[in-house]
Amino acid sequence: MSMFASKPQPNVQESFEAFYEGWLARHESFLQQLLSVTPNDDDAEQRMLIEQVMCHYQQFLEEKSNVANGDVFLLFSPPWLSAYERSLLWIGDYKPSLILRLADGAVTGLTAEQREKMERVRDETKRAEREVSEAMAAVQESMASPRMLALVRVVDGVKTEQEAALQVLKDALKKVSERGDELRASTMRKVVEILSPPQTVQLLVATLRFQMRVRKNGLHRDEVGPSC
Repeated sequence: MSMFASKPQPNVQESFEAFYEGWLARHESFLQQLLSVTPNDDDAEQRMLIEQVMCHYQQFLEEKSNVANGDVFLLFSPPWLSAYERSLLWIGDYKPSLILRLADGAVTGLTAEQREKMERVRDETKRAEREVSEAMAAVQESMASPRMLALVRVVDGVKTEQEAALQVLKDALKKVSERGDELRASTMRKVVEILSPPQTVQLLVATLRFQMRVRKNGLHRDEVGPSC
């Protein structure tokens, strides 16, 4: 069981699960639209589609923010994901540097200037990831502090003190979650600014395909159960 497992919040969880089901359907639709793009398509049309996909991801982040306000613990052990998907998470989602790795394998025709800029973004992202990971480690250490453990063990103690400590923990997790999402969004924006529209389409195809493939594999593993 995850250390972040909490008492279910039906309204928050069910609301996001309903959103996520529709979001995945739109995800598949956008993937098909991106796959239909040809080199001869007008740049303006490609930019319009790219903007729509970026807004699609922004909507996801906004809905995650709503979940954090309702029950932040859900984001660190999302019940709407398969066990395999959850095993790949970093601060509630994929690592921002994954965007750079996907670009390495999918984007063609990079100029020397583009490659140099991509490497700068890679270095900045890796450094920022370490900072967020350290912040998360600090939160985890605070959970294991003698004071926090003492509060957890209290059965008939001062309820207000327990609630105050729990609120401090929730606030800390929300801040770390927000930093992770901000880094994911900013990394994608920086990469898109470097790439041409056709190259951005290549990256988005790779990104959407990766997520759909992981989703499919995860659901399949949950269905068949662990292998011997």
